[in-house]
Amino acid sequence: MKAAQTLTLLFLFLSLSLVRASDNTPLVVGMDLSYPPFETRDTKGAPSGVSVDLAYALGASLHRPVKIENIPFSGLIPALKTNRIDLVISSMTATPERAQSIDFSEPYLKTGLCLLVGAKSDIQSITDLDQVGRTAAVVKGTTAHIYATQHLKLARILVLDQPASCVLEVVQGKANAFLFDQLSNLQNWRKNSTTTRAILTPFQSEDWAIGLRKGNDSLRAQVNEFLKDYKTKGGFEKLGDKWLSEQKAEFQKLGVPFVF
Repeated sequence: MKAAQTLTLLFLFLSLSLVRASDNTPLVVGMDLSYPPFETRDTKGAPSGVSVDLAYALGASLHRPVKIENIPFSGLIPALKTNRIDLVISSMTATPERAQSIDFSEPYLKTGLCLLVGAKSDIQSITDLDQVGRTAAVVKGTTAHIYATQHLKLARILVLDQPASCVLEVVQGKANAFLFDQLSNLQNWRKNSTTTRAILTPFQSEDWAIGLRKGNDSLRAQVNEFLKDYKTKGGFEKLGDKWLSEQKAEFQKLGVPFVF
């Protein structure tokens, strides 16, 4: 009888061990792949960028394969809440409004909202923009959209789905400014240097963090431990050197603090 019990227990132990060994559940990460150099695609169409590298590093730390879901920015939180994805790593600012419906990791990047204006514009600040007859372009669902809704009282707010569409409005003179983060507007200016001008001093500082479902405390603790270790080992410094070396030099030249 004892021998039979021993064999049964051994069988159960081996079965559980096999289950654990074969538990290769993908970590499904949501991001909007329209935001280079953070979330984009390479020449072969594969996900690429700062956030993509960060996602794969997190997956390696958790010993889980990573699956990236390309979702429009405004759909990321709904996708998280309905279990379509496990995490959001998509240059998302941790805001009190968003924290009402999802949880956030510790911040991993500090940036700020700034302006992209026409090359010949007399606008120098967000106050100059908020005037009757002027138009502010923003991407739907972003913190710039929230800021504009709450703070711009006189300017018209133009809400579009993609950053490229907002930049085009400024380039063509249909919008007076595009409200977006510093790194992106630096890049937008460099691509359109004859028709635009970037005012990189931020009018609102922000922290980016990884979004998680409410109550997923175990995964949140693992993510925070990864971020701490990744920073200590120079991971973010390497991401900056790989993807943002020119922007880093430009920020230093302008005397504006860099994000990493």
